Formats: sequence, structure tokens, C-alpha cells
Amino acid sequence: MRVLVTGADGFAGRHLCALLRASGDEVIEAHGPRAEGMNSNALNFDIADEAAVRAAVEKARPEGVIHLAGFASVARSHGNPARVFAVNTQGTVNLLTALREAAPKTRVLLVSSGEVYGPVTEGTRAVETLHLVPLSPYAASKIAAELAGEQFFRSYGLPVVLARPFNHLGEGQDPTFVVPSFAVQLRTIAQGKASPVLRTGNLDAIRDFSHVKDVVAAYRLLLTAGVPGQTYNVCSGTARSIRSVLEEMLALSGVEARIELDPTRLRPSEIPSLVGAPDKLRALGWEPKSSVTEALREVLGPELRPAPGAPPHKR
Repeated sequence: MRVLVTGADGFAGRHLCALLRASGDEVIEAHGPRAEGMNSNALNFDIADEAAVRAAVEKARPEGVIHLAGFASVARSHGNPARVFAVNTQGTVNLLTALREAAPKTRVLLVSSGEVYGPVTEGTRAVETLHLVPLSPYAASKIAAELAGEQFFRSYGLPVVLARPFNHLGEGQDPTFVVPSFAVQLRTIAQGKASPVLRTGNLDAIRDFSHVKDVVAAYRLLLTAGVPGQTYNVCSGTARSIRSVLEEMLALSGVEARIELDPTRLRPSEIPSLVGAPDKLRALGWEPKSSVTEALREVLGPELRPAPGAPPHKR
């Protein structure tokens, strides 16, 4: 299949493009306007620019689209809601409009977020039919993008499938996200460049973590086998506290450090528990193949994998 991947220069995008090529698909990468040095054959444009999106779709003429491009930071979305909606919502409308006009039979996977559910009662898991309670501009913009996708399916017959991924981890994630931010601090401590203090946000939050390789495998499956007009959670279904993830990273790295709360790392509106139900995705044949522990080892990097019996890193 000839697949256009928007946001191909992002964390999940890079893993997805590698998987698609390994699976025999032809990949057209779409990067942001300022992306450099990754793929000279990529299409570079701002997803919020309607004319640029139309030109890219007309050039690509894809058989399938996986739409990852967007404003990805929940925390930073509170500071710039207008840009968040311009990119996540209007950008999605731009893409759907271009596809309707230039390639109306193209299968489309719109990647939303588990953040759209808002707080989920601890001990329960979000199913796709749950009422949505956005607590950030990011989540609200994703809900609006979902509604656009549903409308284009119902009104124009564009075969749109919706994915709601929960937290995913692995090599190459931006250090502004919680787990790679821990890894950066741990490496700095291990190198003797900082005192052994880890500064964190809320460690009691419960989340649903998956390996990024399993998440992108779900995207490819949903593009080909997902039912248009339907929504699918992409998640493990397992609840873990941020604290437990940090404790595992400390154990894996061999770094000894004191943990301190940093108020600047707290979100304006926190979600205490957010865990999804993957049953609908599993019914299509998806099964996770990589563990969170493997993902954490990748995030930590080779320099923080002490040999068995080696003393812990400390100053």
C-alpha cells in the first residue's frame, strides 16, 4: 500500500515508517516545515496551511494515510490553545478536505489520544463509548478532530478510522515527556554533572503504558483492518503509577538519587487515573509483543545499563 504518514519526523512517526517499509509498504513521509536532515525526499509543510496540505496530497496520491502530525504536548497546550486547535483540529480538517477532493477512496487513520477521556475511575478502564471529559486544550482539540473525522465519514463516505493511543515509550521520545525527562536526569547524575536529585511532577498519577513498537503495529493494523467510522483504543489495559515506572528506571540504571517534587512540573489540571480497555483492538488480532521494561531500557540508553554486579551510579 502507498501510505502517506503525516508527522513522520516525530517519535511514533519514525517507528511507524520503519515498520511500514519492513512490511513492504511504500511510504511517503510528511514532515513539519522546519524538519531537516531526516529524509530529503519527504514532503515538508505546515498541516495548518490548507493550500500546502492540498498540494501535498495531490502530489502523494496515497492509498492510505496515517495522520500523526499535531501539537503533542498536553502540558504546553495550556499556554497556546489557539495554536493547538489550529494544528490539531484545523490541520485535520485540511487533510480530510484535501483527501475528499483528490483521493476520496483513501483509507485514513486519524490518531487521537486517550487524553480525551479525562479522569477515569481508579480500578476501571476506559472503553471507546465512554463519555469524553477533556481537561486540556490538547484533549479538546483532539475531540474536535475526531468529530471532523466522523462527519467526513458520515457525510462524504471517506473511510476514516479513529485511534486513541495511551502513553507509549521507546527510543527517540522527546525529553519534554515524563519518562524521557527522567532518563535525561539519570544520565546527568550518572555522569557526575548534577547532584543526585530527581525532580518530578505528580508521581501518584496512574497511566497505561505500551512499547511504541506495539503502538505503531496497531496503527498499521487499523489502517488495513479497522472498520471505518469506528474508534479503537491503543493501550495495554494495565495500570501503573508514574512512581512505579521511575522506581523501575532507577533499578535498571543503577543510579541512586533522592526524589523531589518540582511544582513547575505539575499540570494545571491533572488526571489521577487514565487506563484504557484494548479489547476492541485485540478482536482484530493485535497483541503486544514488547514489554514496558524493554521500552525503559531503550529510553535509558546503553550508558545506563550497568553490568550485573556493578555498583550503583552515585556521587
